[in-house]
Amino acid sequence: MRTVAVVGASLAGLSAARSLRKQGYDGRLVVIGDELHRPYDRPPLSKEFLAGTLGEADLSLETDDEDLRAEWLLGARATGLDRTERAVRLADGREVRADGIVIATGAAARTLPGSEGLAGVHTLRTLDDARALRDELARGGRLVVIGGGFIGAEVASTAYALGLDATVVEAAPTPLAGPLGARMGGIVSALHVDHGVRLLCGMEVKRLSGDGRSEMGVPPDGVRGRVDAVLLEDGRSIPADIVVVGVGARPCVEWLEGSGVDLGNGVKCGPDGRTSLAGVVAVGDCANWYDPRAGAHRRVEHWTGARERPDAAIATLLAGGAVEPGVPRPPYFWSDQYGVKIQFAGHAAAADSVTIEAGVADDRDVLAVYRRAGVPVAVLGMNQPRLFTRWRKQLAAASS
Repeated sequence: MRTVAVVGASLAGLSAARSLRKQGYDGRLVVIGDELHRPYDRPPLSKEFLAGTLGEADLSLETDDEDLRAEWLLGARATGLDRTERAVRLADGREVRADGIVIATGAAARTLPGSEGLAGVHTLRTLDDARALRDELARGGRLVVIGGGFIGAEVASTAYALGLDATVVEAAPTPLAGPLGARMGGIVSALHVDHGVRLLCGMEVKRLSGDGRSEMGVPPDGVRGRVDAVLLEDGRSIPADIVVVGVGARPCVEWLEGSGVDLGNGVKCGPDGRTSLAGVVAVGDCANWYDPRAGAHRRVEHWTGARERPDAAIATLLAGGAVEPGVPRPPYFWSDQYGVKIQFAGHAAAADSVTIEAGVADDRDVLAVYRRAGVPVAVLGMNQPRLFTRWRKQLAAASS
C-alpha cells in the first residue's frame, strides 16, 4: 500500500495511525478530522475538564516527541467515499485517494427536536461542547439533565460538586438499565438521590420552554431566546437555566451512503474490523463489529474499544484480510460519579442472573457478577478496583 487514509482524528483514528506505524507500514499516511483540534481525550470532558480542574493541554493524546509522519487534514469533513476511485471526498471539494481506508468517524450526540438555537441548551461530545458548558456552569443556576445515562450522570455529579441545583430526567423506569441491567442500574443511579440531586424516572420530555418562543416552539420573529423550563408530558414544568441533553449518540456514517460499505447501526464489520469493501476497515464508535461470542454485531462506544481494537483492524488491512481474526476482549468502561469509581466489563444483556460477591449495595461499595447458565459474562464494580480487575481478567481469559 502506498497511501492509507484514516478518516477520523479522535482516539480511534489516532490509535489506527499508531498501529500502522507499529506494524511496519512506512507509506503515506493521511489523517482526516472534521474538528480543528488535534486528538484529545474525551472522558474528562464531563468530569475534570468541566469542573475546571483539568486544562486543555492535559487532554492531549499525543506525546511531545511523537511523530507519526502523517499528513493531518483537520477541519475537513468527509462527505463521501468513491469506491471506484478509492477516494475520500471532503466538504471543501478536495479528494484523498488511498489504497487503504480506515473509517473512524465516531458518533455525534443526539439532540432534542425543537431545541436548536435555544440558548442554554447543550450536548456534550466535543471539546467545543465542553468549553461552552463549562462557562455556563461556572455562572451557576438551575441545571436539568435530560437522560440518566453515563454522560448525563457525570454532568450532574460535576454540577453538584460545583454547587448547582441539579435535576436528572430519565424516560426509562430505571436509569442505566440498558448497560447494567435494571437491578444494578437502580443501585448505581441511586447515587443521585444520595447526594440530593433530584431524579425523575419514567418521565418523557414534551418540549423546552424559553423566552422568545411561541407555544408551538417556533418563534414568529426568529428570536430563539433562552431556555427557562423543561416541560414534561405529565404537565409538570421544571425551571431551568441550563439544560444538558444526554440521550445517546448516533454513528457518523451518513457520508458513506451509496459507497458500497454495508451500514447498519454504524459500519457493519467482521470480528477484525473488515467491512464489505476490500481495503476498508472501521474502528471506534462508528464500527459495528461482529461478536462471535454473541453471534451478533455489537457497536461499542467505549474508550478501551477505540484504543485496543485498531490493532486487529490494521493487521487485517495490511494483510489484505489474510489473517485469522481473534476474539475481541469483552468491552470495558468506567465512570466517576459523586466520588465513586464505577467499572464495568462484559455484556449485561447476556446474563440471566446477577449476584453481589462483595460489599454492600446500599453503601455503593459493591462487586457484582453477571452470569448466564452459571458462567460469568459481566462484572460491575463500585469502589472495588482490585477485585474488579481480577474478575475482568477472568472474563478476558474465558473469552479468548
